[in-house]
Amino acid sequence: MTVTKSSVPSNNAADFDSAWEGVRADKDIQFAPIKAPEQPEMPEWLQDLLEFLDRIAEPLVNAIAIAWPALRIVLLVLLAIGVLALLWVLIRPHWENMRDRNRTPLDDEWRPDEHVARALLDDADRLAAQGRFDEAAHLLLFRSIEDIQRRRPHSLRPSHTAREIGALESLSDTAKSAFAVISGYVEASFFARRPLDAAAWTHSRDAYSQFALDKR
Repeated sequence: MTVTKSSVPSNNAADFDSAWEGVRADKDIQFAPIKAPEQPEMPEWLQDLLEFLDRIAEPLVNAIAIAWPALRIVLLVLLAIGVLALLWVLIRPHWENMRDRNRTPLDDEWRPDEHVARALLDDADRLAAQGRFDEAAHLLLFRSIEDIQRRRPHSLRPSHTAREIGALESLSDTAKSAFAVISGYVEASFFARRPLDAAAWTHSRDAYSQFALDKR
């Protein structure tokens, strides 16, 4: 029920008016309607910029809509090319390994030229004569890897270790045997920090000489 001034007994009207005026005078009570904050107007320069962008974008959007059937085909072709390129990157190392495994290893398939092998042994012997047996063995190993890289550019990858290179199926048994001996000493020198002595160097040299110069 709504209480109005007319519904209050006359003898209490003065009290009601007094109480009502007291409520109205209370500053903690909001009687005036709350106005929504005014939104700031958009700057004129921003309106001009949006209109300019709209004028530029409209022809572009229309052109894309008209060319979409052909553009869709081009995008699909590019997507297919990208997928095929990614698959090739992932599959290529495995394919090259399979190709190398399918090659018949021949004793003369990879063997350094005789004059190259003798020049390498001369360089290594000079290091060994100075007591630098580690460097001499390293020289034999790294020159051999370089020779394999020239003969078989697709056989090696940067991640291959010397032991993995020595196990390649495309190498002959003689090459594998020489590589195993030399890489074993080099790994012991490099990783285990065990300097090579004259006996280790002689063993490495004999292994390389037997393979490269066919000295049995």
